Amino acid sequence: MANVAVVGTQWGDEGKGKVVDLYTEKADIVARFQGGNNAGHTLVVKGRKTILHLIPSGILHDNKICVIGNGVVFDPLVFLQEIEELQQGSLLPPNTKLFVSEKSHLIMPYHRSIDQAREARTSGKKIGTTGRGIGPAYEDKVARTGIRVGDLYEEDLFREKLRQNLEEKNFLLTNYYKDKPLDEEEIATQYLAYGQKIKPYVADTSLILDYEIKQGKKILFEGAQGSHLDIDHGTYPYVTSSNTVSANASCGSGIGPNTISTVVGICKAYTTRVGEGPFPTELKDDIGNHMQQVGQEFGATTGRKRRCGWLDMVLVRQAVRVSGITALAITKLDVLTGLDKLKICVGYESARGQFTYAAPASMRVLSACQPIYEELDGWKEDILYAREMNELPANARKYLKRLEELAEAKIVLVSVGAGREETIILEDPFHNKAP
Repeated sequence: MANVAVVGTQWGDEGKGKVVDLYTEKADIVARFQGGNNAGHTLVVKGRKTILHLIPSGILHDNKICVIGNGVVFDPLVFLQEIEELQQGSLLPPNTKLFVSEKSHLIMPYHRSIDQAREARTSGKKIGTTGRGIGPAYEDKVARTGIRVGDLYEEDLFREKLRQNLEEKNFLLTNYYKDKPLDEEEIATQYLAYGQKIKPYVADTSLILDYEIKQGKKILFEGAQGSHLDIDHGTYPYVTSSNTVSANASCGSGIGPNTISTVVGICKAYTTRVGEGPFPTELKDDIGNHMQQVGQEFGATTGRKRRCGWLDMVLVRQAVRVSGITALAITKLDVLTGLDKLKICVGYESARGQFTYAAPASMRVLSACQPIYEELDGWKEDILYAREMNELPANARKYLKRLEELAEAKIVLVSVGAGREETIILEDPFHNKAP
């Protein structure tokens, strides 16, 4: 049976939540494999907006298994708050199971404190983090000083790790950042209590996924952020602290790469970016304002206004290459309705007059690059009710066709509105055979 990984092709905010929600109808299991509660997936179901930061988007469906994998950094307070909000809204299905990997690393209070203090100190050279502690938690994971979810059930071990970490973190907070220290006993009491509350969800999720794969079940691997926020392949250092590309679906969930048969790249019909970093196609004019206002481009996690610009196919092509994307889901096509002319970036011209069709690794070089555009005619017709490609205006179809040609990947879905039903579905990715 086919298993599908969904990744973003831009700087995140591509509309992965809606696509994952749609694909969950075909899947048996949804597994989140990286990131933390710095991500925000916005879902609109029956006119009701739901924003999830940590729990997989598939949680709104009944008779599913949702997994938070070992590659995720886990904030237990956020997790419990989301559970409570879903329960209060009667959105937590009775027969859907939710599991958290015992190997997932915990986001601790000192991670948030250091994240915020560090960002405040780097005035003028901010990365643009969410301040949720994600980066510092991944730092401790790599430094082998992290505390994992499973450690909450070995109190002596947990307290020992906490004591050792706080000795270093408090020194850093007080002496370097001139911030207040954190109390060891307060954190220990708080987190051990969290451990008891989340205990029903904690499991070896690698074993669960392996068992379900052997039963022929269909798994949807859900990524957070986008390809160009990848710690290795993104616009470093203006990136997140994990690998957002499809290969991490395997590492971050504890299954072999041969079990993933299809990679779907989510691509917004234009480009947005939250936070700092170069953005060659950014528009600071009426068209950029149109995209921002009509597209309601505000960060789901932070509420920050997103920067908007023309579709950058240099970035999309790189995402296709790095993640092995064979299928594209295009979102927010409706936002372009009403614009007389549309532009697609097909390459860059460097400050030295050289042309490139790949994103430079140097941020100085990329910041100085000018986009090379192709121009297409826009459309005025309302596309909200289109459910087949032939119901789209001719110019909208031409725009999509050109995007498909430039990406060298077929389009399998087109979103024409925020609602679940406002979608043109061309192909079911789960129909592909597993390798």
